[in-house]
Amino acid sequence: MLGECGMLERDRRGLRKYAVTLCKEMVVDELFIQSLQTDDILTDSMAESILAEPTSHKRIWRLLSLLPKRGPRAFSSFCSALRDTEQQHLCALLTESPERDGERQCPQTARVKDRAEGVSSTKYPIQASDRYSPFTKTPVKDSEEEGDEEKERYVESPLPLPTQEGIVPTKRSRTQESMEMCLDADSPITSSVLPCTPDFYLKHCQQSYSMVSSPRGLALVISNVSFDPCAAPDLDSRKGGEVDEEVLRKVFTELDYIVTTVVPKGMRECIEQFGRRQQHQTVSSCVVCLLSHGVEGAIYGTDGQLLELDWVFEAFDNAHCPLLQNKPKMFFIQACRGEEMDCGVEQPDGPERTQSPGCEQRDAGREGEGDGDTRQMEERGRLRVKLPQRSDMICGFASLKGTAAMRNTKRGSWFIQEVNSALRFRARDTHISDILVQVNGCIKDREGYAPGTPHHRCKEMSEFTSSLCKDLYLFPKYHPQY
Repeated sequence: MLGECGMLERDRRGLRKYAVTLCKEMVVDELFIQSLQTDDILTDSMAESILAEPTSHKRIWRLLSLLPKRGPRAFSSFCSALRDTEQQHLCALLTESPERDGERQCPQTARVKDRAEGVSSTKYPIQASDRYSPFTKTPVKDSEEEGDEEKERYVESPLPLPTQEGIVPTKRSRTQESMEMCLDADSPITSSVLPCTPDFYLKHCQQSYSMVSSPRGLALVISNVSFDPCAAPDLDSRKGGEVDEEVLRKVFTELDYIVTTVVPKGMRECIEQFGRRQQHQTVSSCVVCLLSHGVEGAIYGTDGQLLELDWVFEAFDNAHCPLLQNKPKMFFIQACRGEEMDCGVEQPDGPERTQSPGCEQRDAGREGEGDGDTRQMEERGRLRVKLPQRSDMICGFASLKGTAAMRNTKRGSWFIQEVNSALRFRARDTHISDILVQVNGCIKDREGYAPGTPHHRCKEMSEFTSSLCKDLYLFPKYHPQY
């Protein structure tokens, strides 16, 4: 039944039986691996080898190949890690399998099962659009309902199914104007932000933006979840948007920002008021997060009006927001930039091609070439140094131009999840540009799971633009003493 340092045979059979399901649905991230390390199931080298795998499927297969060799406690620790990362449905799948009949259920699994047997009070019948809803709904007629009409209720399945928001309903009178696609996937990372060390600060502070104020800056988070049904009848509720808002509030608060979270009726006025706050003068930086439905170059307000992103950037540029001149300004935009669904491209086996062709060309007419007039240079030296209209900005976009962004109806959007995770684990020793590169890599590896729908194995690709002029380190939890 059990080798000297192996797993119980019944547990091995369970893992083998559901390996394919685990590979499709399980999320193996740093929090998951840390849970197994805490229980001494994985060594540091094992953890590093798993997280170093380039795709989520390979990480999962690597973990599943190691677990059976890690002793009789490995299975229970694995199930505990599933519960800790809100993947209870997979824990229930393993612990309620026929291989484990007769065993006592863990309390968490029992609660999942009880919830599946409960009845919700939803009062509307299943529509065509419900086939993508986050729960499998089974109508149950209520014989106690008064009158001739029968009340329909629904049983919620514990298995969260993928949903696509705002695409199926036929009520839309105009062309589909950039709805986010919704899929159930990972849970937000809640581990504490890792602190910067004094040595790291001293080594990098000279070549980076000054980040010494406490608070580090002001942060504005606008998450539009519900839209006015009269003014914006075509804009569905952004389920999961409230999770993104809370995730951003927590992580930037830990990063020592004063966070303002609002659901405004007028985004323009809110942004203008935020940009005029005098406290910008005494802090080191600024953060603006905008989460809503969107199209290329603009996002929707709760009143259905479009707000151009170019206007948002202009509100914080050197001319319109002098209090933030020469200070870094970070923007994070969670919204669609079009309706096109990225279905992904199958890649053949073999090494990835990462080298770009040598097609760089030297710029013509470079500034300063042939300028040998000493008198003109002296005149310029007597004038006040000018700034470009817009500089010192970096903006992360959830998706590429023309494509849709993915959002989990329960746990928030893919992009905000990855930004949150990267800031918590990487901000201690990584500047913002590289953090967003890492976010791009994580988004590239993610894949939708929606069997039987056009969105199965859908993809997303984030990107960022930058006019930063120095490295931008947040130096979390470190405050130099003078």
